[in-house]
Amino acid sequence: MRRALTRSAVASAFMRSFLIQGSWNYHTMLGSGFAFSMLPALKSLYGSEPDAMDAAVQRHLEHFNAHPYLAGVALGAALKLEAEGADPELVRRFKLAVRGPLGSLGDGLVWAAWLPGASVLALALYWMGLPGWWAAAVFLVVYNVGHIGLRFWGFRVGLSEGQLVGRRLERANLARWTERLKGGVALLVGLLVGALLAGDGGLAASGVLWTVLAACAFLAGLIIGHRAWRPAAVTVVAAITILAAVGALG
Repeated sequence: MRRALTRSAVASAFMRSFLIQGSWNYHTMLGSGFAFSMLPALKSLYGSEPDAMDAAVQRHLEHFNAHPYLAGVALGAALKLEAEGADPELVRRFKLAVRGPLGSLGDGLVWAAWLPGASVLALALYWMGLPGWWAAAVFLVVYNVGHIGLRFWGFRVGLSEGQLVGRRLERANLARWTERLKGGVALLVGLLVGALLAGDGGLAASGVLWTVLAACAFLAGLIIGHRAWRPAAVTVVAAITILAAVGALG
C-alpha cells in the first residue's frame, strides 16, 4: 500500500543522517544509526500502526555498512521503498546489494581523493604565505562544501530513484570523478613541494638534515604511498591541525 511521506519527515531523516555513525558498533555497524535516521519517516508512515511500526524499525536496525557520506543513497531509497509499500524482504535485499558499492565508492572518492586534496591545498597555501588560520579555514570550507554536497546529492538521488538508484550511480560515474580528483591532488602536491623548497623558511633554508629527511619521505611516497593512502590522509589532517595551532599562537 502506497503511503505519503511528509516533507518534514524527509528533511528530518536527512539531517539525522549526519549522525549515522553516532552509534556505530561491531554488531550492526551503521545499522542502528540507519534506523535512527529513518525513524521520523517511519513514524510518518506507520505511526497509527504499532505492529507495522515496530517491524519497520526492527528491519532497519539490522546490520548495514557503507561509507557514511554515501549511506544517504541507501537511506533515501529505503524511504521511497517504504512509502511505496515494498515487500520488507525487497528492502533488505536492496540494502544488502548497495552497501558494498557505496562503501568502496565513498572510500575512493572521499578518503583517497577529496580529503587529501583539500588538505594539500591548505598546506600549499600556508607555505606560500597564507596565515595559518586562513589555511585552516580554506581546508574546512573546501572539504565541507564537498562532503555536505555529496551527502545531499546522494540522499536526493536515492529518494528519487528508489531501488533503481544503481542506474543513476552508473551514469554519475563516481569512479571517474575519483580519478580526476587524484590527478588534481598530484598537481597540488607538486605546488606544495615547490612552496616547501622555494618559500621563505622552506626546506632550502632548513639545513642538510631536513632536506635529507624530506628526500627520504618523497622516495617512500613514490615506492609505497599508493598502499598507505589512509595513514597519509590522517597525517596530512594532523599537519593542518598543527599549522592552525601555530597560527593561533603566532
